Amino acid sequence: MMINGEALKNAIISGANNITNQKNKINDLNIFPVPDGDTGTNMSMTINAAVKELAKKETDSAEEIALCTASSMLRGARGNSGVILSLLFRGFAKGLKGRHNADGRDLAVALGLGVEAAYKAVAKPAEGTILTVARVAYEKGIKAADENSELLYVWDAVCEGAQEALEQTPELLPVLKKAGVVDAGGKGLCEIFEGMMSYFADNIIIELKEDNNTKSDLSDDEFRSAAAEFDDDITFTYCTEFIVGRDESVTTEPNDLRLFLETIGDCVVVVDDEEIIKVHVHTEQPGDALTKALEFGQLLTVKIENMKEQHKKAKEENEGRKPAPKAEKEKLTPCEPTDEIGFVAVAAGDGLCELFKDLGCLHVVSGGQSMNPSTDDIYEAVMATPAKTVFVLPNNKNIIMAAQQTASLVTDRQVVVIPSKTIPQGITAMLSFDGDLSAESNKQLMSDSLSTVDTGLVTFAARDSEFGGKKIKEGEIIALENGKLTITEKTPVKAVYKLAKNLVKKDTSFITLIYGDSVSQDEANEALHMLQEKFGSAIDVTLVDGGQPVYYFILSVE
Repeated sequence: MMINGEALKNAIISGANNITNQKNKINDLNIFPVPDGDTGTNMSMTINAAVKELAKKETDSAEEIALCTASSMLRGARGNSGVILSLLFRGFAKGLKGRHNADGRDLAVALGLGVEAAYKAVAKPAEGTILTVARVAYEKGIKAADENSELLYVWDAVCEGAQEALEQTPELLPVLKKAGVVDAGGKGLCEIFEGMMSYFADNIIIELKEDNNTKSDLSDDEFRSAAAEFDDDITFTYCTEFIVGRDESVTTEPNDLRLFLETIGDCVVVVDDEEIIKVHVHTEQPGDALTKALEFGQLLTVKIENMKEQHKKAKEENEGRKPAPKAEKEKLTPCEPTDEIGFVAVAAGDGLCELFKDLGCLHVVSGGQSMNPSTDDIYEAVMATPAKTVFVLPNNKNIIMAAQQTASLVTDRQVVVIPSKTIPQGITAMLSFDGDLSAESNKQLMSDSLSTVDTGLVTFAARDSEFGGKKIKEGEIIALENGKLTITEKTPVKAVYKLAKNLVKKDTSFITLIYGDSVSQDEANEALHMLQEKFGSAIDVTLVDGGQPVYYFILSVE
């Protein structure tokens, strides 16, 4: 039995539908260190990027279908598992080159090429993952092909090998065994292979169900959410993914990019074709990763997610507590740029949002530490601001690059990003704006003002750690001076008092004390009185109800 392109297309669609039907159950298998996005969703969206393009493709050439699938999956790949999945199908594109029809041996050989590429792309391949499942599936398939190259015989062996390897993943990865689950990526691959088998064997495309919570063949216990079963430290905070459009004049190999990323993070995956480079990395410096990437060409897409926040939410759900309700996103409508100047800021907390609006910002994008808005969120706010020049204040170092990406997307107005790293810097920049000056002069003036303000932050330790030889326990109150941890205390009020004493200089004139949503009015007033008594009439101390999450106090010292 041979298949042509039409049959291969239908098999891939069937596989995509099968994993989409199971994606939520696969998501719940994620465990360690924390899901950087959800595996089932990532793999489903990756293969469905191919389905979207395949729907437009009218050809019975297996080669053309495989090429279309590989190209669209690489561009649509999400998360580590999605990138690996795209590499497996890229093997099909290489293995079926020049072939109008294909038999079982052709598919097994093609899968082997994909497995080889996937192992090479991952800096430190771990067994007990989707890689193992794919490798064993190939080994079973090629062995079967040596006996009989008939398609059903070979693909049945592929599915059998994948399932056997999946069942062994807990023996290879202790964290899986501890949680009592199999590998999520491996399970997703099994669902895709089984979906393809449905069409190969019976010409039946598995139907896409409206309710995608359908169970697979794992028990309810095995499908419980395992993401928060472990409190292991997450080595790196940000899951960073991007696509670079390759510059033909650049001769440096993408492997150089991979080597650099391995120095600033882990879980590095770098894949490329003639047109693009697709990257996945866990790091504390997503900006450094993107800056390095620009040496190879233009950034086409960027996605940065905070894995620690994902872990926190998963843990809340496992403990039977619903996460705090998400504020309904403001619906913004694009408008014509009729005014000369407009402002957009990023801030979290009702009080801070109102403060920035009072200072002149038409729109305040909800976000900050642990809740970074996307480029698209900022883009929407810019397009809804009726100004020829829109100043954007990110107010967080992890949001600056997303804001800068907005400038390249907007064509009918100028976007000026003031690189404010903190809320106090953003406030100072807004107060520095001079309506009598040009946009370019204000950009310089506002940017220069950022260095005139010191920022103090009072929050809590997210995990056990060590600072200056002293052990810090999870939940202990800590304070940061311009981003550097300097103080540990028993209460937020004591911490902010010490913080102010450290930050105030001889020429300090103003202190703004912004209190968050977990600070009572009495505690805020206590902190205010302590600062007023300490600094007397020489320094103007102002209290503001910011309502911000994460930080008990934000201190602005000028």
